[in-house]
Amino acid sequence: MNYQWLHDTVRARFDSDAAMEAVMPQALSNQALRDKGDDRYLSAMTQRVFQAGMQHTMVNAKWPAFETAFAGFDPQAMARLDDAGIERHMKDAGIIRHRGKLRTIARNARFILDIREEQGTSFGAFIADWPVSDIIGLWRLLARRAAHLGGRSGAGFLRLAGKDSFLLTSDVVARLIAWNVITREPTTQAELQAVQQAFNTLQQDSGRPLCQLSAMMALSINPVS
Repeated sequence: MNYQWLHDTVRARFDSDAAMEAVMPQALSNQALRDKGDDRYLSAMTQRVFQAGMQHTMVNAKWPAFETAFAGFDPQAMARLDDAGIERHMKDAGIIRHRGKLRTIARNARFILDIREEQGTSFGAFIADWPVSDIIGLWRLLARRAAHLGGRSGAGFLRLAGKDSFLLTSDVVARLIAWNVITREPTTQAELQAVQQAFNTLQQDSGRPLCQLSAMMALSINPVS
């Protein structure tokens, strides 16, 4: 496992440094994460929940209609969304009418409010202050306490929200296996900890955010077309 090799391998896929950097994802600063309203985190949670098992382009195209239908995803208001409200939304042809996924809105709104009460701060500050050196710990918390944000969905939500996180796509997993970090797609805490440590080492060597390192690992397996 060597960052310089990773950089050189990926750089060879592009015509210039600028072309390579142009495809690198960007994470928000901690201050930008704090400044975001908690409604934006609930929106991102819900968007990720709907993306799971569906075409992302379809979900994204309908998202303005979701924002209108759910009044901007204010957590206080959405925590009161009951079954009668869900049934009204099930008649709205402008959104994706999936009763089970719609029910996660109230549950995740309450999760955000619970974190705010426990931490005495905004949900955005909670997300900003979580160390990226233990991003799998945040994945674990989301899987345990939020609705439908386990597995890859937790990392997907964080990416949508702008929090630095790696993604365990099939190509990233393939690179980690090739580097003998893991022997299969990681599922146990020991395997995930080994992955986290690998990313921490690469970050220390490169100064790049986790999101860019995972993109580079994917590109080292499957070049951009």
